Amino acid sequence: MLDFALWKRATIWGIVLIGLLFAAPNMFYSRVEGHNDALKAIETQGATPELIAKRDGWPGWLPSGLVNLGLDLRGGAHLLAEVQVEDVYADRMDALWPDVRDALRDVRDQVGPIRRMDGTPGMLKVRLGEPAGMPAAIKAVRALARPIVSLTGVGASDIDVSGEGAVLTVQLSEPEKQATIDRTLRQSLEIVRRRIDEVGTREPTIQRQGEDRILIEVPGIGSADELKALIGTTARLTFNPVVSRTGNPNQAPGASNELLPSMDEPGTYYIIEKTPVVSGEQLTDSQPAFDQNGAPSVTFRFNPSGARKFGQYTAEHVGSPFAIVLDDEVISAPVIREPIPSGSGQITGNFTVEESTQLAVLLRAGALPAELTFLEERTIGPQLGADSIEAGKIASAAAFLLVLIFMWASYGLFGLFANVALIVNIGLIFGLLSMIGATLTLPGIAGIVLTIGMAVDANVLVFERIREELKTAKGPARAIELGYERALSAILDANITTFLTAVILFVMGSGPVRGFAVTLAIGIVTSVFVAIYVTRMMIVMWMSRRRPKTIVL
Repeated sequence: MLDFALWKRATIWGIVLIGLLFAAPNMFYSRVEGHNDALKAIETQGATPELIAKRDGWPGWLPSGLVNLGLDLRGGAHLLAEVQVEDVYADRMDALWPDVRDALRDVRDQVGPIRRMDGTPGMLKVRLGEPAGMPAAIKAVRALARPIVSLTGVGASDIDVSGEGAVLTVQLSEPEKQATIDRTLRQSLEIVRRRIDEVGTREPTIQRQGEDRILIEVPGIGSADELKALIGTTARLTFNPVVSRTGNPNQAPGASNELLPSMDEPGTYYIIEKTPVVSGEQLTDSQPAFDQNGAPSVTFRFNPSGARKFGQYTAEHVGSPFAIVLDDEVISAPVIREPIPSGSGQITGNFTVEESTQLAVLLRAGALPAELTFLEERTIGPQLGADSIEAGKIASAAAFLLVLIFMWASYGLFGLFANVALIVNIGLIFGLLSMIGATLTLPGIAGIVLTIGMAVDANVLVFERIREELKTAKGPARAIELGYERALSAILDANITTFLTAVILFVMGSGPVRGFAVTLAIGIVTSVFVAIYVTRMMIVMWMSRRRPKTIVL
């Protein structure tokens, strides 16, 4: 059993070398990080002498994966946001109203005149002129229902229609509400991720928590307020026909219209049609720019569908004003001088350069489907992260040194073999973390420190077993062989139970707990591999070379 075939030796050393090669970039963290950033910048912005110098700071043929530093190590912002899905219910009912109105008009002879009532958001109430026509009204509106496209809502329709007296009520069905929550959260997650990616932030954590909450952790950003300004803006852009302009904030806008304030002119309000001509969803690009007067502005370009609608509308309404509306404020309301068939234009306003840049980022990323309410916010300074890294280094070094001394003092030469294996083990942990792009947090460092202590467990078991076998007057080779054979089951049992615990922590936990579970699980795998194969191979190589008559443990 002490014989190692050549292919086995090559495989073991190959795994060790590959692991250490992938771990190596972490020893030159700043240089490799600059290399990676320069590669991304060259791809998007083009090459400059500074970027090329940074790119060449690390050989391109070497691995350049790094263990990402988490929020608690790099510093940054933490937000827990709740998505206001009720807004989406209300928007769905507003969008359904024209169809309901047309359906009821088709049975007007039975239901009489109709009028939409003010009521709970997310619920559409319609008063019928003829209560006796309620069955016909319910039948006509139910014909608008569509089947739900989701696994949990098979066979159900998207709206519930009921009537009481002369009031017809329409609302989303419960299965459709669940499907809407799921769609809204997925869309919000994607848009938040795009907005953060637009500013080039490294390795953000953006994940769903519970039914309607989103956890956002962005390392390297200045403050939670900066992060909120980036992702908390709805950025809903629409182009609406203007009905009139007024200075009275209480003026009734009329049916299907709404009254919105001007962004740049205090005391000025616009009455606009609720239904937009085109919306921000049809934008394909948006960039910060300067207008003909040198003031910051934002350019935009529509997709073919939006460009066609915009061109047709401007051709039919030359001489009329239209409003550019962002988040329920009128940015500007220019008069159409001539048709705009190109599908591109420019938004001017009282912007600063920073505001125009941020608005362009928000428009490119798309509008949030619903407002985000921030329940928890936290800013972690970079100095705190630096202190954590320093404390982690000291803890790891102290643990490492104590284990080295203990193993050498307890087992002599075999203890030195175990110490070399321990160094290899740490290298393999960082190599694996770099290969999978894991994020290292403070609990992750705790997991590595714990692994340093646990990594020699297997060697201690083997060495103690070898001691027992040596007492029975067996030769050194036979004692080593039996020591490994008889300690193997105990080593596997102990590490499998700990590995299962790490898996449970990963599945059930979140954030830092998962980071701890990942480093612990990887540490268990590498420590077992190193103890069973690497340490044993070193002992076998020593035995083959020295052929000792006795060994002292």
